[in-house]
Amino acid sequence: MDFPALLRAVFALALTLGLIGLGAVALRRFGPDALARLTRPAKRERRLAVTESLVLDPTRRLVLVSCDGQEMLLLLGEGRVLAEGVPAPKDAA
Repeated sequence: MDFPALLRAVFALALTLGLIGLGAVALRRFGPDALARLTRPAKRERRLAVTESLVLDPTRRLVLVSCDGQEMLLLLGEGRVLAEGVPAPKDAA
């Protein structure tokens, strides 16, 4: 195998790996649902938002949820809601 053939093989390998890398970056950037995002209607105001979350231990977590301008504090754990309907405290400032 002479030097020009070896050089051509190395460049072909580099080009192939570069195209695979560009494809991976494009899939990460646009994702498999890129067409669905393009056809989605205009964004509207969302009613539900997770304001803050705090992990207490490996099985429990406190989540502050805002719904229609009202905040609720939820204790989640063991695959279910352990305490719900606790109103979040208002800003003391």
